[in-house]
Amino acid sequence: MDHEPAYLGLHRSGELAARGREARRREQACDLCGRMCRVDRRQRPGACRSGLRARLASYGPHHGEEDPLRGVRGSGTVFFAWCNLRCLYCQNHTISQEPAGREVEAPELAEVMLSLQEMGCHNINLVSPSHVVAEILEAVDLAAGQGLCLPLVYNTGGFDSLEALSLLDGVIDIYMPDMKYDDARVARLLSGIAGYPQVNRAALREMHRQVGDLALDESGIARRGLLVRHLVLPGGLAGTEAVVQFLAQEISANTYLNLMAQYRPAFRAREHPPLDRPLVDGEYAEAVRLAREAGLRRLDGHWI
Repeated sequence: MDHEPAYLGLHRSGELAARGREARRREQACDLCGRMCRVDRRQRPGACRSGLRARLASYGPHHGEEDPLRGVRGSGTVFFAWCNLRCLYCQNHTISQEPAGREVEAPELAEVMLSLQEMGCHNINLVSPSHVVAEILEAVDLAAGQGLCLPLVYNTGGFDSLEALSLLDGVIDIYMPDMKYDDARVARLLSGIAGYPQVNRAALREMHRQVGDLALDESGIARRGLLVRHLVLPGGLAGTEAVVQFLAQEISANTYLNLMAQYRPAFRAREHPPLDRPLVDGEYAEAVRLAREAGLRRLDGHWI
């Protein structure tokens, strides 16, 4: 491997284990996601509905992720149950809004990561990780000691705290956050959270500071950097124009943006027009136009 993930150095120095201990300490008045619920997760679940163990919903090679992640051997996805968001239209609501799968300890989670590496996956893709940062840090430290050497992907809804991201600095190779909304009122209505745009934008700035623009190897596989997802919603609810302008002007015109067109009504979307319909002719094309006019140069709207 021509690029060693930074977490291996942190493991060898003992810093990675120390990060895990600090994350556990912070769970006692939890501030490890944008909700900042301050719950002592030793006593009861936080706003994320999680305690001290990660709930593993499923794992395996995923061939439907972005091209730079899936390659030919797939992205090694680890799907965590529960979520710190409450999106009314969530297409994975059976995982995010229900207690899917089972609780696991750090050694088992480490074994999952090692098994994905053994399967030949290009990376370890941590899906909905914001509420289980401590558990991930402990598992990565254990797995690194047993030979894990794949890049880590932090595949998040984008409601991440700076406190958590400071613990992940030098651990995560590829950040893949959503930018869901530009309007805090829309975020509260559709995802049940306060202050999403402010938290989200601060998180993206920090993620980009840590890893920079997305860098690919000679085979087109992502090694390090930021990859942003933005789902175009019916009726302009996602605030695409402001989102793409922020990315181009305050992050980088070279930001790798997956502008997603696959919205469909799911979960409780039919109760909340215009979420009760798919995109209509012209809505996605308008989003592409806005991204290009903003100056973004690495746009691929055909990923699913």
